[in-house]
Amino acid sequence: QVQLVESGGGSVQPGGSLRLSCVTSGFAFGFWPMKWYRSAPGKEREWVATIYSTGTMKYADLAKGRFTISRDNAKDTVYLEMNSLKPEDTAVYYCNVFRNNLNFWGRGTQVTVAS
Repeated sequence: QVQLVESGGGSVQPGGSLRLSCVTSGFAFGFWPMKWYRSAPGKEREWVATIYSTGTMKYADLAKGRFTISRDNAKDTVYLEMNSLKPEDTAVYYCNVFRNNLNFWGRGTQVTVAS
């Protein structure tokens, strides 16, 4: 079955960086767009970034210029490099694949940005 496992979250100070990873299994990773979302307390889950099978990347305004999404098809893994982190980036970050009209999610990884 499809499995997505995020890691790499943690606590950092404002201006810091983190690299999130999402290891996947159970589907042909290289063929599918992969996405990152985040969910902050009291807020709806919001889209952060997408990387397509072609390598094309798209970003939400919140991520432009600070976050970079990438993928390693040999490792079935998608990454989110986050720089210049702000307190408002505090959230649980999830990776996602929408495949065969179904959304698959990992359990998420917590990112906390505070001084």
